[in-house]
Amino acid sequence: MALGDYVWAAGIATELVNTTAEVWRGDDHLPDLAGLVAFAELHGHQPGDDDVPGALSELARHGRAADLHAVHALRTTVRDLIDRPDRDYLIAGATALTSSAQGATLIRDPAHENRTRWAAPLREGATVADALSLICGIGILGVVYTLGEQRFRPCGAPTCRGAFIDTTRPGSRRYCTPGLCGNRTNVANHRARQAATHNRRTNSR
Repeated sequence: MALGDYVWAAGIATELVNTTAEVWRGDDHLPDLAGLVAFAELHGHQPGDDDVPGALSELARHGRAADLHAVHALRTTVRDLIDRPDRDYLIAGATALTSSAQGATLIRDPAHENRTRWAAPLREGATVADALSLICGIGILGVVYTLGEQRFRPCGAPTCRGAFIDTTRPGSRRYCTPGLCGNRTNVANHRARQAATHNRRTNSR
């Protein structure tokens, strides 16, 4: 897991915490091993994959019931960290999540010939929960170090219970799923304005 890939890793953490039944109003998006495989295949790839992103789908396909339970426990832990954006708390919690790494080393940088980059390889015998834990830990640590603890937020949509880590350049993200929660909020605000306009016209008659 390349340490510089914290933006991608923080995105995985956001996606993971927003799979819960609480966020989806009773519909858990990681209900079984098939759902875990689908999650890994959807989110586990990026340009210049190193060992962890590349292994995520394969580890999920070999997962067992205990691995699914461990991933469920992990998303609870990660959500707790996002919900408590205290710098020391985030650092301590995220550091614990990286325990499945072998340690720090250098790996080849696919973007630059004859150059290397810092990485934390996944230990031998790791599970899909270990891989996701390492990804989330590096994502959180990278964001705290680079962008600050104020980037950990609840979703701004009034009816949503999701949360997210904002890695955008301006730091202005408001929703856990902008294409869903943002659109719902815009539609609700539009309807509210229409209703207010209708009421004013009715009352003026």
